[in-house]
Amino acid sequence: MKKLFGTDGIRAVAGKFPLDPPTIRVLGRSLAALLREEGLEPMVIVGRDTRESGAWMEEALVQGFRVGDGEAVSAGVIPTSAISFLTRKHAFSAGLVLSASHNPYHDNGIKIFSSDGTKIRDDWEARLEKAIHQGRPDAGPEKTVIRPEPGYLEEYADFLKSRLPATLVPGKFRVVLDCSNGASSLVAPRVFRELGFEVIPIHDAPNGRNINRDCGSLHPVGLAKKVIEERAVLGIAYDGDADRAVWADEKGRVWNGDHTLYVQALFMKEKRRLRSAKVVATSMSNMGLERALREEGLELVRTRVGDKYVLEEMSRLGANLGGEQSGHTIFLDDCPTGDGILTSLKMAEVMLEREMPLSELASGCREYPQILVNVRVVRKADFEEFPEIVRTAERIRTALGEDGRLDLRYSGTEPLARIMIEGREREEIETHAGHLAEAIRKNLGE
Repeated sequence: MKKLFGTDGIRAVAGKFPLDPPTIRVLGRSLAALLREEGLEPMVIVGRDTRESGAWMEEALVQGFRVGDGEAVSAGVIPTSAISFLTRKHAFSAGLVLSASHNPYHDNGIKIFSSDGTKIRDDWEARLEKAIHQGRPDAGPEKTVIRPEPGYLEEYADFLKSRLPATLVPGKFRVVLDCSNGASSLVAPRVFRELGFEVIPIHDAPNGRNINRDCGSLHPVGLAKKVIEERAVLGIAYDGDADRAVWADEKGRVWNGDHTLYVQALFMKEKRRLRSAKVVATSMSNMGLERALREEGLELVRTRVGDKYVLEEMSRLGANLGGEQSGHTIFLDDCPTGDGILTSLKMAEVMLEREMPLSELASGCREYPQILVNVRVVRKADFEEFPEIVRTAERIRTALGEDGRLDLRYSGTEPLARIMIEGREREEIETHAGHLAEAIRKNLGE
């Protein structure tokens, strides 16, 4: 059976298997059955981002869930983390989000949260995959009317506003928000304004097809220019479903999720909010973060790429801070999943409390040169099956020694091999990456 769930749910081109209406209905029906088998009442909440495919996908999902004698309510267009929050608050048996995160509009996905607001377990994913592959699609009714409940977005906005201490009044704090024409467009500018910030929103007019297009967390250059132009204190870029946040400081320099972890780890340690001397990140986090934390008496613990794996390791270690270089940051005392808007407020809190710009707060985390190369592959075979790939990787690791790092893995959502190399000299790591990419293309490429 083809594996359907990646590191962040099911993701594919909308309209094609497994995100065609009949298959989505099978998934809805199968999830209702699974919840019942687990002794849970089949009641779920559904949210989506701004992609044009979201509406008909939600309709198919709800149809299937109702065929399985389940009840589904809609939160409409809303950030992913809001569904995690609402699932827990209202004791839904599961929460579902229709989003492909940072991908272009023609892609979409289905993320599923368990009743505690975390991503569902691997064995649940396997059972749903089996049901999809073996299930008989239902024709489904011609039309199902979905009426989103606006009160859910209100509850989420109130939760966010409660996260910034009332004693901190922003004053003349001008912030530029790049909403990526995604789910944050409806809530992030409003939350910041109501807290007293001066807000300049950009890319906040979604039309179903412009989500993530040359904007947002993958394209922060425009944000950086806008920060300089508007003389803002901070620029924040979200992705399509607002679970990521990256930064542009007052000088127009871009900072990523590693810098978020550095700034927050030091602040939380000083405030005695850090429950463990360990901060959890993934194999993609820069060596510079690891060394900067070590100088502060903290340890960086790495895990597999994917915020669900970060959360698992945090829970195992008793840590309450973790995240990914891409901009997912988990503050476990507040929410069990990455939340870009929550993270923004946490960064603003540090800046206000310290009366320091981000450029100074993040300066202690000096990054090593890092390169990421993607190689399209025809299949995701074990790299160990190919001696040329193994030999090339071993030569690179030997050459890098203790002053560099190689991480080779497959994308969890696309047919790509991802090569990440860090080292002291950019030219050297670019050469290494080119050699390894060529070995992969020869053995696994299209």
